[in-house]
Amino acid sequence: MSNPIPLHSRHRSVLPEWLTLYYDRPIELTHGEGRHVWDADGNRYLDFFGGILTTMTAHALPEVTKAVSEQAGRIIHSSTLYLNRPMIELAERIAALSGIPDARVFFTTSGTEANDTALLLATAYRRSNQILAMRNSYHGRSFSTVSITGNRGWSPTSLSPLQTYYVHGAVRTRGPFAHLSDADFTAAAVADLEDVLGQARGGVAALIAEPVQGVGGFTSPPDGLYGAFREVLNRHGILWISDEVQTGWGRTGDHFWGWQAHAQSGPPDILTFAKGIGNGMSIGGVVARAEVMNCLDSNSISTFGGSPVTMAAGNANLAYLLEHDLQGNARRVGGLLLERLRAIAAHAPAVREVRGRGLMAGLELTEPGTDRADPDAAAAVLEAARAGGLLLGKGGGYNTSVLRIAPPLSLTVAEAEEGADILEQALRSIE
Repeated sequence: MSNPIPLHSRHRSVLPEWLTLYYDRPIELTHGEGRHVWDADGNRYLDFFGGILTTMTAHALPEVTKAVSEQAGRIIHSSTLYLNRPMIELAERIAALSGIPDARVFFTTSGTEANDTALLLATAYRRSNQILAMRNSYHGRSFSTVSITGNRGWSPTSLSPLQTYYVHGAVRTRGPFAHLSDADFTAAAVADLEDVLGQARGGVAALIAEPVQGVGGFTSPPDGLYGAFREVLNRHGILWISDEVQTGWGRTGDHFWGWQAHAQSGPPDILTFAKGIGNGMSIGGVVARAEVMNCLDSNSISTFGGSPVTMAAGNANLAYLLEHDLQGNARRVGGLLLERLRAIAAHAPAVREVRGRGLMAGLELTEPGTDRADPDAAAAVLEAARAGGLLLGKGGGYNTSVLRIAPPLSLTVAEAEEGADILEQALRSIE
């Protein structure tokens, strides 16, 4: 017999108050197919957020479902204490794709855990607890990753195991350098980095940066900025950690990894990934050159990282993505969608900026004619889009006033047009 108490009431009675739910009347998603999901009331939605950029290829992708089912029928769990063929196979593919020479791969269960591991590696390798992070950044919810988060809305404590220095440069159109040309913006950010390093005591361990900030509202610097940073880092022996939890696997269209837009000084020392590779299964991980990955002088394991079932899903999902050129689809369809969104924004007073690349787009909403963030407008558009059959995300370091768009990479042109139409009507509803 089913419980007669509404699910939302049950949620509130047993789960933390700070566990965010979208919508005034939260919805329960019961199943999905392709780029669509259905709720418990039978309503169908075009999914433009993919479970926070996690359903990367498609909902209920047959190739992934089959791989998971077949592996679960053999063995579900073994831990890293035993040889694990699916884990080794996926590690080999990711190492080859990473661009990092002599790469080693360690699997985790989330992006938070991946970034936590990267920080452990960097601080152990450099014998320093000092970290450079970007303003407006977000790297996870663990104690160490919260301590390097440059976004007040997602940093619940000022206590920290690390000494963090925040650097300018990740937000192109706000802040003291916004008025500069791309070249001058980069030069100013590099000068700021040099100035920050002058404040650090001894050797800094690493710079961690998202090539496109996710929770921060899909902001990004000019191409080449992190490559210019890398030249400075190299002079000081500081490692570069590229947080690819949201930008990896071709989502930006132009590149397979976000760091490749900043590649003039070579690949990062450490790369972290998660979300899309599992297409909903819990996979995260770290790639690092062997010297860095092998620097730990104690034993370690991962009970659930590299699970045979999740690795089977990752292998099938990655194969599908590569065989169907979903990076190319993100570039083509994403380019058309961004063009359409900019045309809509030209007639929407609340939209300050449309930004992004590939199938990773953000619409920043402000009070018309000002730079003052308007989180109420963003919430209203989110609700109106949902009523019209479209699911979006929210984010932004300026009071959560950015609508985030990141559909599965198999999005069709017709679906992109449909989503843009619904969003246009939602924006008109707040005028």
